Amino acid sequence: MRGEWNGLQALFLNDCPYAYYVHCLAHRLQLALVAASREVIVVHQFFSNLNFIINNIGASCKRIDELHYAKVMEIAHLIDLDELETGRGANQIGNLQRPGDTRWSSHFDSVCSLIRLFSPTCSVLNNLIEDGCNYKIRGDADTAFNTLRSFQFVFILHLIKDIMGITNILCQALQQKDQDIVNAMQLVSSTKQIILKLRENSWNKLLDIVKSFCECHNIDVPDLSVLYTKKIKGQSRHPQENITLEHHYRIDIFYGTIDSQLQELNNRFSEKAMKLVTLSSALDPRDDKFYPQDFTDQERIMLTFQLQHYEVEMPVHLYLKNMSTISELCRGLVETKKSKIYFLIDRLIRLVLTLPVSTATIERAFSTMKLVKTQLRNMMEDEFLADYLSVSIEKEIAQTFSTDSIIDDFSSLKDRRAQLL
Repeated sequence: MRGEWNGLQALFLNDCPYAYYVHCLAHRLQLALVAASREVIVVHQFFSNLNFIINNIGASCKRIDELHYAKVMEIAHLIDLDELETGRGANQIGNLQRPGDTRWSSHFDSVCSLIRLFSPTCSVLNNLIEDGCNYKIRGDADTAFNTLRSFQFVFILHLIKDIMGITNILCQALQQKDQDIVNAMQLVSSTKQIILKLRENSWNKLLDIVKSFCECHNIDVPDLSVLYTKKIKGQSRHPQENITLEHHYRIDIFYGTIDSQLQELNNRFSEKAMKLVTLSSALDPRDDKFYPQDFTDQERIMLTFQLQHYEVEMPVHLYLKNMSTISELCRGLVETKKSKIYFLIDRLIRLVLTLPVSTATIERAFSTMKLVKTQLRNMMEDEFLADYLSVSIEKEIAQTFSTDSIIDDFSSLKDRRAQLL
């Protein structure tokens, strides 16, 4: 709601004071997972370093080939030691995934890919340090190598993997085109509970996994019982009183990251919005009137009696009793002509279906626009951009067009213009 649409929400509320604003659920989750975690300084630095490391590896096809070769050699070595099972589809090589704020679960995929390709990545960076053609390549590779093999980076790498692994199911559910709002809201609640459980019970388990990973890759594990030293800008490092290194990793990083995300999830997925969509989808008559201007006093009384008939008839109706979503129910009422009998319920269902103002389809459209209107096409006019985006977004329809049909359409258009002249 920026630019020419600034203040759009306020304009809606001025015309309809009873409207509720529901932010795009999928984009809201992406903001909660990435932006909130960056509130912890070292986690923000981790994401910056993650981009830096992956960009160093993906800077050329030669480095990617070296990464693949190193992974192939690692797999072959583990198979010789009988530490890997073989079979169809097993031991895929893969690539390092770049994280992107507009791509679903991209940060989770990026973290998982780096863990899977950790040793090959170290090998490629080490080769760049020794054989880089200029000082910049060697210096950047050395910085990336030292960062990658630090205990703090490995610790945050596994912490982010655990947090985003928990929320990955919710992220996938919220990007579905045919979205079941009730199940999505239940997933929000369960996600909060599992993250809270991670906070309370998983510190020792995470620490053991990180230590085991460091021992496997010959990374130095610091003594967590020593005092934590913090560098103040313009001064040398000073040990903090009564603060051990374990306290820093557990309180400042582990708890701090999880608490910031829980707070962001609670703020963005408010109880009011969750209750609104849940109660509305249940079609249960309650004292809450979400749309008072859409129903007169008489219609509210009629709606109560229509719901009584609806409650008795629907469970035994041969066609409607098998409906599993609100959209199917809306179509079923129209097909069986029950929408004329239960016209107030049909109106209520349509209001519920239009409740989420923004959906994942809108996010896909904006992501497509970033791909279509690049710097090379920065002078593209709005009309041509709209036509180009329509074809790209509605690619399923565009695939049904043939070259001959397009040529025929333009040919007939030319004939019509000649006739008019």
